[in-house]
Amino acid sequence: MRRYPSPYVSSFSFGPGPVSTALKALIGANVILFLATTFVPSLTPRLGLVPVAVTRELFVWQLVTYMFVHGGIFHIAFNMLALWMFGAELERTWGTRYFLKFYFVSGVGAAVLTVVFSLLPFGFAQQVHYSIVIGASGAIYALLLAYALYYPDRPIYMYFVFPIPAKIFVMIIGAIELLSSISGVQGGVANATHLGGLVVGYLYLKGARLHPLSEIKYRYLKWKINRVRKKFDVYSGGRGADDWDRRVH
Repeated sequence: MRRYPSPYVSSFSFGPGPVSTALKALIGANVILFLATTFVPSLTPRLGLVPVAVTRELFVWQLVTYMFVHGGIFHIAFNMLALWMFGAELERTWGTRYFLKFYFVSGVGAAVLTVVFSLLPFGFAQQVHYSIVIGASGAIYALLLAYALYYPDRPIYMYFVFPIPAKIFVMIIGAIELLSSISGVQGGVANATHLGGLVVGYLYLKGARLHPLSEIKYRYLKWKINRVRKKFDVYSGGRGADDWDRRVH
């Protein structure tokens, strides 16, 4: 089960650091499919997420492939920039395997929630049912949420001008996406998918705590650590027992 790092350990550097092999692969796949759909536009409705095609024709591959299709140079540029900015540090914290798992679970989960949302008997939902949803934004929003949970007070520059703590930034964009989804103001952006990414990312990160076997493993590991500490703590002044319980809930 994944644990959040201590809030007392922090670092600062210009930029998130080098691009890992996993990030290069993700960015490269996005660029390749962007070029493919640019030169062959007929691929977009086949690879993008079309909820009606998923439910009626069982185009289930769209739940994954939509993440690699983008609608323009600025669309893919901002998504890949965000993937590098937030993904690089999270991958260093989690490890590549967990990072990739979180990325794809969040992206696919956001697509599933989008399809479910499109089936609601409301006008704003039916618009999504027949639309083409493209972009990695569902997974990107999940990464942004994870970044805010791990580094809540790190500044994020909204519109590249206003510095806002990461936790406040996520609350603002979450509220915007919720209102946009309900109001039906799509503007070419799949707000329901963005919101779905936030929801799935949050549930994924919190789900380990709700899993009984994972919690038992954590308690057992904590007990073993405390036993080892007692053998070597021959004088007072060490860490308090509560230090081992500092995690984000």
